[in-house]
Amino acid sequence: MLHNLTGWHALIVLAVIILVFGAAKLPALAKSIGQSLRILKTEVGSSDTTTGAGDTHATGEQQVAAEQPAAGTRRS
Repeated sequence: MLHNLTGWHALIVLAVIILVFGAAKLPALAKSIGQSLRILKTEVGSSDTTTGAGDTHATGEQQVAAEQPAAGTRRS
């Protein structure tokens, strides 16, 4: 469907966007889109740690403590 698009089509679309939004508002629009993407990335990253995936990962200290035998016991 989009195989017939050329560079001229992209220029026409860009010109329409500039006419609709105005040249003065485009930097602010790009900045807000960038901020929204940064927020989305942080929220997706934090949702991975709060949904239980973070609960199954032990910290380095917990792993070392689990590998060491308790005091007074022998390993065979």
